[in-house]
Amino acid sequence: MKTVVKGLNRPSFKEYLTRTSDAVLSALTEQFPAHWNIPAVLRESMSYSLTAGGKRLRPLLVIAAAEAFGGSREAALPVACAVEMVHTYSLIHDDLPAMDDDDYRRGKLTNHKVYGEAVAILAGDALLTHAFYSVVQAGRLHGVSPDTLLSIVEELSEMSGARGMVGGQVADMSGEQGLTGIEELEYIHLHKTADLIIFSLLAGGRIGGADNNQLEALRQFGRDLGLAFQIQDDILDLIGDESKMGKKTQSDVEQEKVTYPFFIGMEASQQQVEKLTASAKKALLEGAIPDSSRLLEIADYLMKRDH
Repeated sequence: MKTVVKGLNRPSFKEYLTRTSDAVLSALTEQFPAHWNIPAVLRESMSYSLTAGGKRLRPLLVIAAAEAFGGSREAALPVACAVEMVHTYSLIHDDLPAMDDDDYRRGKLTNHKVYGEAVAILAGDALLTHAFYSVVQAGRLHGVSPDTLLSIVEELSEMSGARGMVGGQVADMSGEQGLTGIEELEYIHLHKTADLIIFSLLAGGRIGGADNNQLEALRQFGRDLGLAFQIQDDILDLIGDESKMGKKTQSDVEQEKVTYPFFIGMEASQQQVEKLTASAKKALLEGAIPDSSRLLEIADYLMKRDH
């Protein structure tokens, strides 16, 4: 673990978000070089969704967690890109007619509306597969150790697969009002949303040299932060501004999905977001993180977001 020294010219949080998002976007645009022999429509479809914008939350967490331990942003970027590719693939597939059947994502037509269902499915498949290639580049280009890469690959496989995000998505599709209880809803949110957030923090921590106790603090921070993030999504689906959200609101109501507001009401849901955010920050502060300030700022930012 390296000693972290805060600079006198530390950027504001807004500047930090902008610079980090720009760095991630730049790295994402370099993932599929022009000389690679890829069918044009597949390349366009992948790029269409991958560069469509969004909060870049998961790559932001990879980088912020690595930097919290004095780790290199350059070493973290390939893994940051990997988790964004996994997230983007999940969004492309979630939007398909067989799943959520959405027409818009991030203010643009969904991938299958532009390129057709078959190409959209394959673009998602290609992004998921390439994510693991990108992780390996952290070792090949930036010296991340093989043991660290093995742990990152293992956790990405687990947390994006049947025991993680995919399992949560299946449970979400199966959930119905009147049949799914609050315990099942927590399972959905923890796995569909929180697992990739937890992965991002652990991966960044590993790149920065976090020890087991510090990784456990990051895990708890990610669990509570991820659950708060999804409950906030549930709230925004009811009261959010469609122009800011970039997609249709009230979709959970129309599809009769179980949500926290459905179970406990709007006010209690908002209180739960605040409670979970406070719990996440407490875990981080007690975790002996050399510089947790950016991660704490991200927690506050997510709690107050309106899209």
